[in-house]
Amino acid sequence: MTETNIVQRRQFLKSTAAAGIGLLILPSGSLLGANAPSNKLNVALIGTWGRALAHFGAISSENIVALCDVDENHLASAAKKFPRAKHYVDWRKCLEQKDIDAVICSTTDHTHAFIANWALNRDMHCYCEKPLANTVEEARVVRATYLKKKKKLATQVGTQRHAKPNFERVRELVKDGAIGELTDAYAWGNRQLRRSGYPPARGEPPKHLHYDLWIGPAPWHPYNPEYFKGGPGSNCLQWNMYWDFGTGQIGDMGSHTIDLVWNAIDADVPTTAQGEGEEYNPDVTPVELHTSFDFPGNGWRGPIRVHWYQGGMMPRSPKGYVDLNKIGHGAMFKGSKGYIICDFDSRILLPFGNDADLTYYKGRDKDDVIPPLGHFQAEWVNACKGDLKTHCDFDYGGTAIETMLLGLVAYRVGKKLEYDGAKGRVTNSDKANALLSKEYRKGWTLNG
Repeated sequence: MTETNIVQRRQFLKSTAAAGIGLLILPSGSLLGANAPSNKLNVALIGTWGRALAHFGAISSENIVALCDVDENHLASAAKKFPRAKHYVDWRKCLEQKDIDAVICSTTDHTHAFIANWALNRDMHCYCEKPLANTVEEARVVRATYLKKKKKLATQVGTQRHAKPNFERVRELVKDGAIGELTDAYAWGNRQLRRSGYPPARGEPPKHLHYDLWIGPAPWHPYNPEYFKGGPGSNCLQWNMYWDFGTGQIGDMGSHTIDLVWNAIDADVPTTAQGEGEEYNPDVTPVELHTSFDFPGNGWRGPIRVHWYQGGMMPRSPKGYVDLNKIGHGAMFKGSKGYIICDFDSRILLPFGNDADLTYYKGRDKDDVIPPLGHFQAEWVNACKGDLKTHCDFDYGGTAIETMLLGLVAYRVGKKLEYDGAKGRVTNSDKANALLSKEYRKGWTLNG
């Protein structure tokens, strides 16, 4: 979405709100009250615990017609909030319910692309928690399906920190030339969760847990209660570091933090990818990792290189008195006249050089400042009923995660990859191409 379109849309919403109109423009062109019975979404919640809990308030005014979870205890808990919904333990059966308009996917990472793509194939709007995919192929399949249907479906990837105003302030500084010509961008996360390998078989799944459905399309691994430790905000940290279930910090906080960069650089997919880090473990994704990517220029900037660091590997600070390690998850932009250093909520502008007097930089007028996004989940709900536009749709979020996942492939191959983004193929490594996709268990298909 262009900044002009964002401004125009937000100005329209502000004007209608100020006038007390409370209207939304529907695709058909008819005008109805936003919460009129005929203008409520029929929503399916697939995954009813963990991140799903963050959606309960935002969608409580809609019609929740289906609940799906592999854990019947979680299902029963959600049913207390949404008692009229039908219940499922298998998301494939849930998506066959005919009256569903929209789906919110809050399941394990290794099922995200499946549920998102199946929903789109059935002409259902979709909100998918991050990461959108676990392989390059999955990201490309979901994105391609969305692009075919973007004129009738609203999508959103759950990088909800994008709603923080600082994201747009950073974008304005970068795009408007506060650091001159952009040359490099860096993002990092310092989380370090170390595992040696998959947990061994231990005990039997409790009766309320459909463990086979939890495994889903992934290769079979025996039950161990360790996978299910932790509260709703941290349970993913018990399984997302294993290759068959997640992508470690790439898909977790990496999805949030690279968004600071992605929002500012207007990129598609890279032309190259490189990766280095700790010794490869066939069971567990790396803790220590540095990946980098080359992107071609566009209408307002030249070619740039983008870096991702994690697990203690870090970019070099531009000044000794600036300790980047104090920023647990952050980003930095390098230009011909200075640096921008930021986290999710704040930013620092650091000019350098004898001519970096900022006279070259003209800040925006107040009327030209990018308006606030508002409530992230509500933006998607409104988009389903209106203009279909969201900030983090499956095109925007799809290219971001495709890039990050390509970096993991480069790390595993151990060489600089040349990437044909149009075809989704590496041109200089057959080994890398084999790692762009996965084989799934019998009975599970990505494009159902």
